[in-house]
Amino acid sequence: MAQETIVDIGKGKCVSGPLAGLRVVELGQLIAGPFCAQLLGDMGADIVKVEPPGAGDPMRQWGRGDPPVWWEVIARNKRSVSLNLREEEGQEIARKLIADADIVVENFRPGTLERWNLGPDRLMEENPGLIAVRISGYGQDGPYAQRAGFGGIGEAMGGWRGIVGSPDEPPSRMGVSIGDSLAGTFGALGALAALRERDVSGKGQIVDSALYEAVLQMMESLVPEYDASGFIRQRSGAILPGIAPSNVYPCRDGDFLIAANHDGVFARLAKAMGREDLADDPRFADHAARGAHQAELDGIIAAWTSTKTLEDLEQLMVDNAVPSGRVYTAEDMMEDAHFKARKAIVSVMTEKHGPLQMQSVFPKLSRTPGRIRRTAPVQAGADNAEILGALGIDAARRVELADRNII
Repeated sequence: MAQETIVDIGKGKCVSGPLAGLRVVELGQLIAGPFCAQLLGDMGADIVKVEPPGAGDPMRQWGRGDPPVWWEVIARNKRSVSLNLREEEGQEIARKLIADADIVVENFRPGTLERWNLGPDRLMEENPGLIAVRISGYGQDGPYAQRAGFGGIGEAMGGWRGIVGSPDEPPSRMGVSIGDSLAGTFGALGALAALRERDVSGKGQIVDSALYEAVLQMMESLVPEYDASGFIRQRSGAILPGIAPSNVYPCRDGDFLIAANHDGVFARLAKAMGREDLADDPRFADHAARGAHQAELDGIIAAWTSTKTLEDLEQLMVDNAVPSGRVYTAEDMMEDAHFKARKAIVSVMTEKHGPLQMQSVFPKLSRTPGRIRRTAPVQAGADNAEILGALGIDAARRVELADRNII
């Protein structure tokens, strides 16, 4: 069953959301920079995406579908202008565009913008309040700054890949481009912090978001554990060693996650199992004991869950207030009553695909919520007339620039 909500798509500039009135120029491509701008756009900022003339951002070709659908998410709430930033005239137009912006977002290798005469120092001469979000593999300085870096490399260097997967197999990928998305998220956070500071000083600044450092921020106590005791975390599959029971358990028709590692919660799980004795068993009576006998306890629980259907087990866990849940697929999400009630997934009327379901704007704000105001631009430069016209570049000039592959 499709979600009922069809997002009301507007064709004008930002008119709502907590960041309404802010202008963001996105120079990035692929995931990290565009995701940063997507987050800002979802909250109301006017996003002007700069794409190379012709094919545009390679993200237009990423993901499944014919044509691919990923673009519809990462480029929503954006207007597209096509500029050849390798040519002096394209650079000049970009500088005019950025001169009136609050934020510029880029995720090229450090030094690229400088070679294009678009470095932050140059841009801030004309726009002292500009905030430049620079996303890269290793940051803007340091011995690795000039290395090529993609999200997966940042995940490996930042510690993520080394602890994900089964211990008897090579490190696993999470299944999404988490390194890129984290760097984009922290880039957006840094931009908002810099905006707040600009309210006081009136000055812009550079936000330096490195892929590996964005991942590092999520590594909990991995570094201090090693520093304090020499302990190095290892891959542990579906469990967190010493935390039990917390695992994915088999049912007759699928897998089910149960997290009952707190003493009181474990007692409720034992009751639901009809095994109140487990809560008093010295092997499982407290947190430390359950951790020491983790494999044994998981075996007992798995033997019990394997006799249940997902529906029956889920109801038992709800009735006994045990944190648990199914391992959802996209189909499960689209059918789930809670997703529908909170409008976590919405249907957007796109030009290429018709109604297309996608994740809604998040987080939710009570008074000035963000929303999806416009669909992803169908082609690179879809908004050239509007954007370049506002810069004083008339139709005849646009035709001449297009003929020379400047726009």
